[in-house]
Amino acid sequence: MRCLITGAAGFIGSNLAERLLADGHEVVGIDAFIDYYPRSMKEQNIENIRSYRRFTFIEGNLLDLSLAPLLDGVDYIFHLAAQAGVRASWGSSFSIYTDCNILATQRLLDTLLKTGQQIKRFVYASSSSVYGNTRVLPVSEATTPQPISPYGVTKLAGEHLCQLYHHNFGIPTVVLRYFTVYGPRQRPDMAFHHFCKAIIHHQPIHVFDDGTQTRDFTYVTEIVEANVRAATFETQGSVMNIAGGSRVTLSEVIALLEEISNTKIQVIFEQKQYGDVRDTFADISRAEQLIGYRPLTSLREGLAQEFDAIVSLYNKMSWSII
Repeated sequence: MRCLITGAAGFIGSNLAERLLADGHEVVGIDAFIDYYPRSMKEQNIENIRSYRRFTFIEGNLLDLSLAPLLDGVDYIFHLAAQAGVRASWGSSFSIYTDCNILATQRLLDTLLKTGQQIKRFVYASSSSVYGNTRVLPVSEATTPQPISPYGVTKLAGEHLCQLYHHNFGIPTVVLRYFTVYGPRQRPDMAFHHFCKAIIHHQPIHVFDDGTQTRDFTYVTEIVEANVRAATFETQGSVMNIAGGSRVTLSEVIALLEEISNTKIQVIFEQKQYGDVRDTFADISRAEQLIGYRPLTSLREGLAQEFDAIVSLYNKMSWSII
């Protein structure tokens, strides 16, 4: 099967591309290398998969590329490209989020409509940020989304576009709402990456709020598995939570990292940031029912994998400087 992945050089996109190639599929990857974090990290993400003959990489922005030729013959589209970051989405940066998260999604969907390209599935990567500070946990897909960040607003708009093009024109979209993804290749702006990097460099960890806030952390291979299943099961028109299945405080995460790294960690607590939700915890029963989704990776196991990967990353970067 021929698969198209947008955001293919990113954290989740590169892991998904690796899985699809290992499964024997042909993969076309698109990435704009937006300067949200160093390009060198994204280049490393796809360093190994570039060697596959079944992998074609295209550098370009979805708003500028001629999409029709790229969609020709594609069976599955995994739309992961987006401008990430809750805290950075305020103020003048918002236009970047509307361009990357809304307009790019609309352009993909509209190109499918205009060309009449018959795909089997359009899998859209959404976020738990669409829920905002919901009072009822675990949160189910029946909960009315109320995002509290501009980023969350743009991801919800992308969801609505998918639903519109599905219900009006039959494009087989499915929406996956990811809950705090972690693991090897995690973006450097994300908390676990920050924490691991600080430990490696013998620096204190900075935590916004008091450390008792909770998250439903999801290991990246679980996200990849959910994407594969969402593409191959009968899921058209569905919205599903994809999460790790447990609710953990940031203080508990730091305690686990102390065990994994065998390091006493100094923690500096800072003011809560605008747009950060207090707690997340997902009801994943719909994903279990529709695609047989069950998270298998424990937080300790996943954290150990990420810590080792980040140690390797910064060792490699230091050698490259030398």
